[in-house]
Order: sequence, then structure tokens, then C-alpha cells
Amino acid sequence: MATRTLRRRLRHGDVDGGRNEHMDESGLDALNEPLLGNYSYDEDHSEGYDHRSHEDIWDDKKKEQLHWTYLFSNLIAQWAQWLVNILLGSGSIIGRFLPLPSIIQNGQGNPICLSPLQEERLRYLRQRLEVPFDGSRVEHQDALKQLWRMAYPNQEIPPLKSELWKEMGWQGSDPSTDFRGGGFISLENLIFFANNYPDSFQMLLKKQEGKRAEWEYPFAVAGINISFMLIQMLDLQSAGMPTSKAGARFLELLGEDEKAFDNLYCVAFRMLDAQWLAKRASYMEFNEVLTSTRAQLERELALEDTTSIKDLPAYNMLNQ
Repeated sequence: MATRTLRRRLRHGDVDGGRNEHMDESGLDALNEPLLGNYSYDEDHSEGYDHRSHEDIWDDKKKEQLHWTYLFSNLIAQWAQWLVNILLGSGSIIGRFLPLPSIIQNGQGNPICLSPLQEERLRYLRQRLEVPFDGSRVEHQDALKQLWRMAYPNQEIPPLKSELWKEMGWQGSDPSTDFRGGGFISLENLIFFANNYPDSFQMLLKKQEGKRAEWEYPFAVAGINISFMLIQMLDLQSAGMPTSKAGARFLELLGEDEKAFDNLYCVAFRMLDAQWLAKRASYMEFNEVLTSTRAQLERELALEDTTSIKDLPAYNMLNQ
């Protein structure tokens, strides 16, 4: 490229956007390459013609054209998004009368259409997530008692504040203090586990498998942590649709199983215990095991031939 061309590109690319009024052209080659597009210089122009000024005007027009093109494309994109929200939004007038699917993006940018059934199940799941555990509510107290009956069918249900609750893996005599961010759904998850996979539930509750550490993880509190981990992993508390790859994949599975979250919880609990034994972990390593459990779940959810939670390889570890 001619030396003069390089000098001009540098001038138009100054950091502060300014233009140098003076350019030393001594020894420069003639301009023989266009800066923008198929621009040709007419050598037949008169001697008084200032070709540098003409090029500057061309540059300004080109930049202005590119600027307006950029603004216009952004405006079109915003209009398109606005129309999608109106036409496909479940809360819109059209969305209420026409069973149009919602379109979201998965973790790799590929569009996924949600059926009305998937939308309804996701909405119900999020409603469950919004319910905090309240020890003063009778239905929450009854749920705790139900969990005790499933865990220890031959034992009398203790008072809601008793040292006996520590046997199940609560940290104190009052289980309600352990829920924190887990919410009522974490108690529902434990009950679902005990009701649908009683053998695995009892095995993990009583630490019946493998060589255990002297300082074991508390069963009930571990269950609350698993619920919270899944909520984060699946991006279920986001304002819009889940954007994580695992979250988008989960929405597909939710269409096949309305209890996909609860079943995935049971798989995650069984997987955590298996990794606990494999790592020969103790209490202080619980967070590390929980992190590796999440990574393994994400890998299994990414398998292409998975159409339901029961297709996950780790599901085979559950004893029904």
C-alpha cells in the first residue's frame, strides 16, 4: 500500500477523532488505492482541485451512512423484539386466546419453543419457589410431621422443637431455622423423595451404603442445599426464561414430566451421596462435593438422547 494511503488511514483513526490540518506530503507516493469502497480519482481535474478535501467529504458521508445504518438496524431489532413479546407473551391478549409457543434461547443461542403445557408447568414451579417455609403455618407443620412419619414410621412424632429432629439431620432442635433460602419447596422435595423412592431415601438417611466418614453430612440440611443448588443451576429465579444451557434443557424435560424438578432432586441427592463416598469426603468438604454434583448433572442434562429425567444415567442409581 502506498505510504500516503497509510498516513491517511492513521489520520482518520486518531483516538480523539480530530483531523490534522497539516500533512507533510514531501516524498509521498501518488494516491493509487481507494480508502473506502470502489472510489476512483479522476486525474483530469483542474490544478486548483483539492483532492484531499474531496476525500474527506467522501469519508464524512460514508461515516454518516454507516452511522444511520447502525441506528436503523438497532431500531428494527427493537421493533422485532417488541412484536415477539406481544404475539408470544402468555400475558398478552393474543397469547391468552391463541396457543402460541414462547421462543427462548438456550445456552448456545439456539431457539427453543415452549408449548402452553411447558409454560404452565414452569409457572406452577415458580409459584412453588416463591413460598417460604413458615413454621407458624399449620400446613407447614403438618408437612414436617409427614416427613418424620416417612423417615421413622415406627417412632412417635416429636414436638416441633425437640432434640430428636437432629437424628434426621437438622442442625438444631427447631427444623424451621434451617430452611433459610431453601423455601417450602425443599421440604416438599424431601417428602417426594421419601414417598417415591423410599429405599434410596432410607439408605441415604441412615447412611447404610459404603464406608462413611466419622463426621458425616447432615441428611435434612443437605437436602435443602440440593434444592437451592438446582434452583440456581436451572436459572429458575430469573425474571424471564432460563438462559443457562441446563435451564433450557430442563424446560424440554418439563414437557414430558410435570414432576421433573422433584425427580431431578432425587437423582441429585443420590448422586451427591455416591460422590461423597467416592471422594471419601467429610463434613468440611460438603460444598466441594455439592459443586462436583452440579457439574455432573449439567453434563448428563446435556446428553442429546435424554428426553426425560429417567433417561439420565444417574437415575439408575435410584432404588424404586
